[in-house]
Amino acid sequence: MLFEPFKYLRIYPRVVIDASLPETVFLSDLYPRSNMRLQVNGMTCTSCVERVIDALNSIEGATEVTVNLEQGFASFSGISENIATQTIEKLGYSVGSESTPILQNEFNWSDGATWKQSAHNTKWCLVGCSIGDFGTIAAFQFIPYLDSLGWSTMSIMMLAMFNGIMTSIALETIILTAQMALKEAFKVAIGMSLISMISMEAAMNIVDFVLTGGAKLTWWVILPMLIAGFLTPWPYNYWRLKKYGISCH
Repeated sequence: MLFEPFKYLRIYPRVVIDASLPETVFLSDLYPRSNMRLQVNGMTCTSCVERVIDALNSIEGATEVTVNLEQGFASFSGISENIATQTIEKLGYSVGSESTPILQNEFNWSDGATWKQSAHNTKWCLVGCSIGDFGTIAAFQFIPYLDSLGWSTMSIMMLAMFNGIMTSIALETIILTAQMALKEAFKVAIGMSLISMISMEAAMNIVDFVLTGGAKLTWWVILPMLIAGFLTPWPYNYWRLKKYGISCH
């Protein structure tokens, strides 16, 4: 019998490797579960929520994407936990599953990204507080009827601080209604750090009193008041954001 070298040769279809795929492919990537839920650490405002939603929706196959700012969770279907985690982490947030809580990093004061984010949060606190605070002082200064009531400087400043906190909460509620129901938005807004807002209000009014001798608004006192109102709670907002992933605004 003649030697037949190709008698047992088997021809198999060619396999093409997609270079764009990750080196490690998990079985869960090929068969994603529905109704997945991840804990997302670092979301502080509605802009954060929108970034996470847009990023997850951009993944092919993603459906039923929802993000809860108050509880810090992202829910979705149609994509794997691994792919969703990688996508969210690219945005700068930390991720963990419900059964695996996120481990907090050792606290430090040298995180530039956190300083930047906390400055952004503090800025919005300042905008909200300034509306009520400056408005109250201006009203007692320029409306004759209110001026004739004879309120003391301390009384006017206390009312200005209260109104500043209220307008800050109102502003945050309005912003959050774009992402959630009014009742839930108000609940999140009212849960913001009062320590941050009170320290901000106190700093602005103390500067006003020291520079003008009372509860008065002049063109040159507004900037020092805003600077003091921003700088005073900023380190606290950094600490709260860095340690717990939550902010005042």
